[in-house]
Amino acid sequence: MGKRKSLFQRFQKECETSDDHFDPDLKSHYYKASFDKVYDAVLEMFEKDENFKVVTASKERGEIAVNMTLRPKPFIVATVVQVRPFETAVDFMVSSEKFSLTGIYPALKRVVLQLFRRLDQKLPYIGPKKG
Repeated sequence: MGKRKSLFQRFQKECETSDDHFDPDLKSHYYKASFDKVYDAVLEMFEKDENFKVVTASKERGEIAVNMTLRPKPFIVATVVQVRPFETAVDFMVSSEKFSLTGIYPALKRVVLQLFRRLDQKLPYIGPKKG
C-alpha cells in the first residue's frame, strides 16, 4: 500500500498509518510494552477524554472504534498488534465525511499526530519498524 504523495492528497477523507507509509510522521509506532498494557492505554486515552466516544472495543481483535466530537468529527479505528513479547505496534485510521474547500486530510493527519504524541507520553516509545 505504498501510496505516493500527490497533489490531490489534501482532499482525501482518510488518513491511515502503516509500517511502510511514505510519510515518516505516519509510520506505525512501536512500544516496549505488552499487548495488554498498550491496548489498555489506548482505550483509557479515549475513555478519559470527553471529546471521544468509544463505539466498540474488541481486545481479542486489538481494535477500538471511536467517534470524535470535535471538528472535523472523524471516525477513528485504533489497531493494537503485539509483534514480539514486549513489543507492540499501534496504528490509526482516521476518516471523515466532512468536506472542506481546502481539503480535510491535513486536519485528519493532525488528529493522528496528536494521538501518537499522547501515547508516546504514556508508553515507552521505541520508534518505527526497523528494516
